[in-house]
Amino acid sequence: MDIVRFHIDEEYDNERIDKVIAALNEDWSRSKVQQWIKNQLVTVNDQHVKANYKCSAGDIVVVRLPEPEPLYVEPENIPLDIYYEDADVLVVNKPRGMVVHPAPGHMRGTLVNALLAHCHDLSGINGVLRPGIVHRIDKDTSGLLMVAKNDMAHQALVDQLVKKTVTRKYKAIVHGVIPHDYGTIDAPIGRDKRDRKKMAVTEENGKEAVTHFRVLERFRQYTFIECQLETGRTHQIRVHMKYIGYPLAGDPQYGPKKTLPIDGQALHAGVLGFSHPRTGEYLEFEAPLPPEFEQLLQLLRKGD
Repeated sequence: MDIVRFHIDEEYDNERIDKVIAALNEDWSRSKVQQWIKNQLVTVNDQHVKANYKCSAGDIVVVRLPEPEPLYVEPENIPLDIYYEDADVLVVNKPRGMVVHPAPGHMRGTLVNALLAHCHDLSGINGVLRPGIVHRIDKDTSGLLMVAKNDMAHQALVDQLVKKTVTRKYKAIVHGVIPHDYGTIDAPIGRDKRDRKKMAVTEENGKEAVTHFRVLERFRQYTFIECQLETGRTHQIRVHMKYIGYPLAGDPQYGPKKTLPIDGQALHAGVLGFSHPRTGEYLEFEAPLPPEFEQLLQLLRKGD
């Protein structure tokens, strides 16, 4: 059993213990932490506490993490839109509405379920739930992803992401009319302290995040843009565009309620380029906008 031990500092003084522990790791939901507390896996100053215990600066918290339950991800015969495939890497165009990898409570219908049915040789670096997954896009974001079929390829592709040599361009529709043609947003992104399901621009726990954008087309109340990622933080484009006052159309977490008729954010990962992990050859792929995205643009061009 793994043990996590930490001190409460002034930042978390008078905060609930379940909220504090959940803030330590994005994979620890508050309900999961509450179950750990109920099962007496958490102590504060060597005493078991309840989930509503209010922390004090200087408290010593110990969390005894339960042994993970064995997991099995079932292959599913789900059609894949494959743009490239060889013995090392696969490039797939993920449809809107598909989750990339399984998570507790959502173990079926994901891209990983489909990949496991398509090929059995996926890298194991990210574990049983994320085989082959080098980077992710959100459930309601469509577009291109690279998948590693062995550990060598996986590490080589991750290294390119770290060195910022992977080309990732997205198309998006945002609220508001952006007056300038180009821009760069350089603002750190971290977990939102008020809502751990969301990300935010923050100096406290933020990591470097850089997004470049250019305007493709302007409408009466919206702008069609292309964004190029320099870094790849969770929800980066969605958070950055909200931060500068132009949230994505349809975004249920970061956008206004009154928006365009689309189920989820109008965001498409249209261009993906990288150096092949074995040959070093630069490969670049482009996926067209999905039909529902094109329909929105047609509505906007008509002035609706």
